[in-house]
Amino acid sequence: MAYDVIVVGARCAGSPLAMLLARQGHRVLLVDRATFPSDTVSTHVIHPPGVAALRRWGLLDQVVATGCPPVGRYSFDLGPLALAGAPGSPDEPYAYAPRRVLLDKILVDAAAAAGVEVREGFSVDEVLLGDDGRVTGIRGRDQGGASVVERARVVVGADGRNSVVAKAAGAADYEQRPPLTVGYYSYWSNLPTDTFEAYSRPGRGWAVCPTNDDLTLVIGGWPHAELATHRDDVEGTLMAMFQSSPEFAERIRDAEREERIVGSSVPNYFRNPYGPGWALAGDAGYCRDFITAQGITDAFLDAEGCAEALGAALAGSTGYAEAMAGYQRGRDARAMPVYQLTLQIAALQPPDEQMVQLVGAMAGKQDAMDAFARLNSGVTSPVEFFAPENVGRLISGAT
Repeated sequence: MAYDVIVVGARCAGSPLAMLLARQGHRVLLVDRATFPSDTVSTHVIHPPGVAALRRWGLLDQVVATGCPPVGRYSFDLGPLALAGAPGSPDEPYAYAPRRVLLDKILVDAAAAAGVEVREGFSVDEVLLGDDGRVTGIRGRDQGGASVVERARVVVGADGRNSVVAKAAGAADYEQRPPLTVGYYSYWSNLPTDTFEAYSRPGRGWAVCPTNDDLTLVIGGWPHAELATHRDDVEGTLMAMFQSSPEFAERIRDAEREERIVGSSVPNYFRNPYGPGWALAGDAGYCRDFITAQGITDAFLDAEGCAEALGAALAGSTGYAEAMAGYQRGRDARAMPVYQLTLQIAALQPPDEQMVQLVGAMAGKQDAMDAFARLNSGVTSPVEFFAPENVGRLISGAT
């Protein structure tokens, strides 16, 4: 085989995966139909666990050098009640929300620096299968339009929810749910904040986060069932939604939108992430509603898990099926509780009585509010946070 691994898709899952495999000494080809730097639709928040991954890879300083401000406070305006706390740990206290045009270029360049062969502007036309059904390579077109065939021991799809690798391999979905919300976002000037602000109202939700160039990301959404109703007046619907927080409405009234509004909705699913000669990483293997802004962090952690499993299989220290089954178990154990929490939040329904009681008990108690922020940043698993003994401590006010 010409390559040990071909990675299709060079953004937040694919580039780190290729980089980590190359650092292990494997020969890796990374292809993407985009050229970099380039933008893509994204909430682009990196929660502290994702920031910790950047630090492990030696890339955090480059992200910080873009001028993206650190975010050390998350606030949650639930209407009658509000909470605010620290989302990280002493070792990793901050989140960041760098523009994707900057972040993805850093990741692609890091892959190339690790020895990955990177081909931008490369379109994959076909995933090649052997007579036994095993994936053996790809057929595509380079930037000049020439047809190219490349082969590898493993082809990884890190090419998003419409992954050509997943489709060719027939990767099975499970725990799938249809799109729950539709979200729209843009960037405002004169809307200063040093906080990741989340606002929740019945049937509506929005969030605010600082990003590069003194701009602030504002993203808002409503149930997917209302997609057609508001499609022709997205900005008007957003502004009407903001009126449910008079203080925020006044702030954004004095701000100026600097870019066009873009939007998206996504399905929710897990996919079987491996098979003979193929694997999936990032949104290609697991996708959840954007409302919890976990996409980039999940992609980073997925890349690490996949790289560890593939590295063991390629080195022969563990059988391929055994290694990749371990990758799937680890991914699902980490991500499934957050996935279920995301589905609940994306329903945009008023909180139940127990949640109202819990939030009311936490309000004003800094340790408890910090714990709630860590839940929403992914530092604390929902399994741990919602354990009966922990909920009991929070309600009673014990620390």
